Amino acid sequence: MNSFDWKNLIDPLFYIHFDINGIKLGVYIVLFIVFAETGLFAGFFLPGDSLLFLAGIYNRELIENIMFIESDFINVTLLSLMVAFAGILGNIVGYWFGAKSGYYLYNKEDSFWFKKKYLVQSKAFFERHGGRAIIFARFLPIFRTFAPIVAGIVMMEKKKFMFYNVISSLLWSFLLIFAGHYLYGFLLNNYQIDLKNHIELIIIGLVIVTLLPVILKLAKKSTETKDS
Repeated sequence: MNSFDWKNLIDPLFYIHFDINGIKLGVYIVLFIVFAETGLFAGFFLPGDSLLFLAGIYNRELIENIMFIESDFINVTLLSLMVAFAGILGNIVGYWFGAKSGYYLYNKEDSFWFKKKYLVQSKAFFERHGGRAIIFARFLPIFRTFAPIVAGIVMMEKKKFMFYNVISSLLWSFLLIFAGHYLYGFLLNNYQIDLKNHIELIIIGLVIVTLLPVILKLAKKSTETKDS
């Protein structure tokens, strides 16, 4: 079994290569993380985007946790569908949780697992973009955790929520997993660049790209508050 280190919590490869006594469980861990990050407010710190991109690179290893499929395309497609399904289920749980405990969350004290400011910011984001916020939030760390919860709190129509939920889950999983897999193959075959040797740079790059919109939004809001 992998030795545990707290820093592993933000390392996508720890989850992808996770095993117990030689039994590889990576694909199950990946699916649970996707579910937790989109369905449990405690999942906001998990490495969603970088995890999916790297899952595309290591897709064969992950699918072989379950079965052996020779075709790369089928491997990537199957993994993307499984991740999308986990994301859909996660959002459904998040919506239900928000609908049942909205009042409790707004009155809950901050803790390591829960920051009320993220809930407030996600509500403002949701009110600005409406149903499309479910799609936008899927590609933004923190917001994708709280968007379905906020949708439940404001009692968004269930059919409308499910429509955006399914679309966003499919887009998020297929874009990131396919990008990881085919960019890896393209760079390796044409330029002999093996992305597996640059995992840290990939993670840092994806964190910067995905967090930059959030940081800019918060900075703009902070500036507007000071000016007023």
